[in-house]
Order: sequence, then C-alpha cells, then structure tokens
Amino acid sequence: MRLAETLWLALSCGSALVNACGGHGQVRKWSQEELDALEEKWGTDWAFSGISTFAHLKHVKCLTTPSELYDIAIIGAPFDTAVSYRPGARFGPRAIRAASARQTSFRGFNPRAGMNPYQNWAKILDCGDIPVVPIDNAVALTQMTTAFRELGARAPVSPLLSKPKLITLGGDHSLALPALRALKEIYGPVRVLHFDAHLDTWHPAKYPSHWASEQTRFNHGSMFWLAGQEGLLLANTTTDPTKSKSSVHAGLRTRLSGDDYADYSDDAAQGWVRIAADEVDDVGTSGVVELIMDTLGTADPVYLSVDIDVLDPAFAPGTGTPEPGGWTTRELIRVLRGIEGLNLVGADVVEVAPAYQGNGEETALAAAQVVYEMLSSMVKRGMGEMGRTGAAGAKSGESGRDEL
Repeated sequence: MRLAETLWLALSCGSALVNACGGHGQVRKWSQEELDALEEKWGTDWAFSGISTFAHLKHVKCLTTPSELYDIAIIGAPFDTAVSYRPGARFGPRAIRAASARQTSFRGFNPRAGMNPYQNWAKILDCGDIPVVPIDNAVALTQMTTAFRELGARAPVSPLLSKPKLITLGGDHSLALPALRALKEIYGPVRVLHFDAHLDTWHPAKYPSHWASEQTRFNHGSMFWLAGQEGLLLANTTTDPTKSKSSVHAGLRTRLSGDDYADYSDDAAQGWVRIAADEVDDVGTSGVVELIMDTLGTADPVYLSVDIDVLDPAFAPGTGTPEPGGWTTRELIRVLRGIEGLNLVGADVVEVAPAYQGNGEETALAAAQVVYEMLSSMVKRGMGEMGRTGAAGAKSGESGRDEL
C-alpha cells in the first residue's frame, strides 16, 4: 500500500504541474494580439539595460546563420597579436558595443544627415564576433579573410545593394588586410581612406630583426604595404608610379625610419596622398574634406579605415600606439560628416584598447560615434540613389523600439 500511495502522489503532483504550465503537456498558442501586448509591456530597453549589442541592434551569429540576411553588418574582430607596442585591442569590440548603448533606433535621428540610419531602408544587424585564434597569426589571418569573404558575399535585403556592407570593430589594424582581400573578390581593387597617426605602409623590413620570418611580415604597420603588393588597391592610370594617387592617409604625425624622408618616398610610390594632422590648422576641417574628395571622388569603391589613434591621446588614450598632437574628436567627426558622398563598400574602426582608457570610456565612446557616422553616410547615400534626401524615408522592418 505504501508503494501505491507514493506512485499516486507522484502522478498527482506531475499532473498538477502540467496543468499549471498549460494543461496536459500542450504548448499554449499565443495570439499576435497577446504577443503585441507583451512587446508593449516589456519590449522597451533603457540605454543602460538589455544585452550589449551595438546600438541595441538585433544580434545574430551570422557566421553560423547563413539564412539571416542584412544590408549592413556590424562584425567584431577581437584580434591584437600583430601589434608592435601595447596589446589589448582584442577587447575593443566589447568596449565599443558597451559605449554605443545610448545609440538606439528609437532616438537615432542624425540631424546633420537628416535621417535615422536605424529606421530607414537598410537592415542593420550586429553579427557578433569572428572567433579569431589568439595564438597563431597565420591561422588568424586565414580566419578573418574567410569570415569577411563569407559575410560580404551574401545577398543583401535591399535591391539598392549588390552585396551587403561590413563595418568591423577591431581589434588591431592588421585586420584591414583580410578585409581588403575579401573586397577585391567582390568589387575588384578599391581605394582606401585611412585615418591614422601612422603610415601603415611600411615595408616589413623596416622592422629589422635577425629573427624575421614570413609571418612577421604581417603586422599592424605593414598591412597596407602588403595590400599594395597583392594588387588590392585601386590606382590611377599613369606612366609615373610616383604620381599615382589612389588612396589617402589623414591625420599623420608619426616619426619616420632612419635619418631621412625615405618612408614618405616609399609611401608616395605606393600611390598614397598624405594629409598631416597639422594641416587641419591651416585649411580647417573643410579643407581636409576637400583634399580627400578631390582625390577619391564619389564613384570608385572606397574602404574607410579609422585607427582611433588619429585622435590625440587627450581624447583617445585607450589605444595601442598613442601619438601626441592629434585631432580632437570633434574635428574627426566633422571630417567624417563631410565625406558622406564617398562610395563606401566597407569600413572599420580599430586599435581601441580599453585597458588604457579612463573610467569615462572616452576612447570607446569616440569609436562608437565613428561607427554611427559611417552608418549614417552609408544609409544616406542609399537614400540619394533612391531619390530620397530628407527625413521622410520609409522605416525598416527591423527598426525596433529601444529607448524611452
């Protein structure tokens, strides 16, 4: 009798639990009206609540979800073992996402652009991070190249695009090489607009070492030299390679190798135009914009690469190779807003190393703002191609509600 009573009690309790959870093991079917009510009640996050995705965007692990389509993807590349000074940029994607918390689709209207990039034609996703291996740079380079190829080759949602656009959160600057390799397969060679304190076109031999190897050629100061050697950069047609002007550096203030200007000569031979940080004092931000646009134009595909150390360490101390005498955050933003006519096919913001920034997150906040300006320019150019230039653009179905 005692065993029978025990079984009866167990069955009774199990039955009660099933009934409490919806009845006899059947899953409750929720109506759309009920789901809408739940969304109305619980679906709004404050800037400081919710999971830390970029600007509270929908998060999808795009590399493992090939069915998920997008027009613009935010993708992290937490890699920093190709640096020559301070490591730590592997934590950059996480820091930039956290600093973007006050960017929301609900309060995302950009007054200078006259539109809200998060509530417009483009479906924008946070695609998470590339799981870059930290202990083998050769494997890491292959991983990043493969990931950029896969993500950049998918079909976009909007008919405005032939392929989606990627904005990469670094990571150190070496990630630009795999990004350019992937872009060449889609668009052919592209031009580069490079904001940085440093040239990053150094021949690998400029880092002299008895222990040099094939892999040490790949680092965060040589990737644009390697890109030029691989034919990834678009050059103007000229019989004199020293007069070819294919790409632009802006914000330069680095020291050079040796005791002469050989680094500049080598850089010019690779087709780069140099804009020093000091030039903003002479021509202003509008003059810097004019120099950039005159060189790059509005038709050719352009990869925009922003090393956060283009800013003075007073504004961005959290970076791997800080150089005094840089631009203010406001000056960089003004320049970025002036180049919205460029045909951007991809972009990155790199070298955010949060371990060296202050408690106020100034470096990561600047990087998050840079991404917002990139998004605004990409979306606004699309609006122009649709014949829409004002704030009355149609909203994307992925706009969401994020902030009161």
